[in-house]
Amino acid sequence: MTGPQRRPDAEPGPGGEAGPGAEQRPEQPGGAGPGGARRSGLRNPDKAVRGLGAGTLALEALVLLLAIQPIRVVGGDLSGAAVGAIVALAVACVVLAGIMRRGWAWQAGTVVQGLLLLSGLLHWSLLVLGVIFALVWAYAWHVRRVILG
Repeated sequence: MTGPQRRPDAEPGPGGEAGPGAEQRPEQPGGAGPGGARRSGLRNPDKAVRGLGAGTLALEALVLLLAIQPIRVVGGDLSGAAVGAIVALAVACVVLAGIMRRGWAWQAGTVVQGLLLLSGLLHWSLLVLGVIFALVWAYAWHVRRVILG
């Protein structure tokens, strides 16, 4: 390394090369890039946000399915309707995780969280899971809003 290192995002200087004397664009407030567009630092912010939503829903489906037996053992009276609701919600989570590219998938995920909260009427532990995953889903919405604007 014999000379100054060139950053890939630096603009060319007076001689066509980026260097210490090269003019830099002024940084806009809030991390906004040129033209006022917000820069998240991600290569593909849409894909990252979809991955967050899909991962959250997939994790929810896994937890719901794995919770059936402990709820039956510890919680006692887990009716067939409650088990059916758990399986249906888990299937809905998996399906939604696979179609996060659709514009309505985030709203449908919110509906699933509401249905999980309502399934708390079938068993108290489902209400607890519903509260936990509703909070996780609300955080995912917040991250989505921050990244995509």
